Amino acid sequence: MDDLGSLDPHWIWLSIGLALAALEMVVPGVYLIWLALAALITGALTFVLDLGVAVQVTNFIFLSLIAVVSAKRWLRDRPITSIDPLMNDRQGRMIGQGAVVTVAIEGGTGRVRYGDSEWAARGPDLAVGVRVRITGADGTRLVVEPVPLLDQVKPAEEPEIGPERS
Repeated sequence: MDDLGSLDPHWIWLSIGLALAALEMVVPGVYLIWLALAALITGALTFVLDLGVAVQVTNFIFLSLIAVVSAKRWLRDRPITSIDPLMNDRQGRMIGQGAVVTVAIEGGTGRVRYGDSEWAARGPDLAVGVRVRITGADGTRLVVEPVPLLDQVKPAEEPEIGPERS
């Protein structure tokens, strides 16, 4: 690092650390921050101990490995939970929603309209126009079941109200 003129090596390491930290903000992935930490620690050690170039590079490599492995283990044990776990699972968001059969489901396959798009569907044989509920997904195919309409639902037998007759 003596080839860089009058710059002290610790300033070079500190600059590399800050540049990597800035890159982590631009290209998020929780990886460059650990390399930035290793570079900053190498810069601090170089300032205090006046290390040679080979020791500085070796120190950076080992600190990087230690930081990355430690972070990986720490994040594995404490995963970052999402407020919306179905954010990138479009089919998961569809489960429980209603759709309409657009191509009759015959032999277990057909098509349904959900929102503004059509999806391949699997379910019992149904005619075009029947309302269905999405119950799952099998690859890119939605699993559906018919939705009973209110006039098709049989009311439960109500017990007679009044005095008991024998």
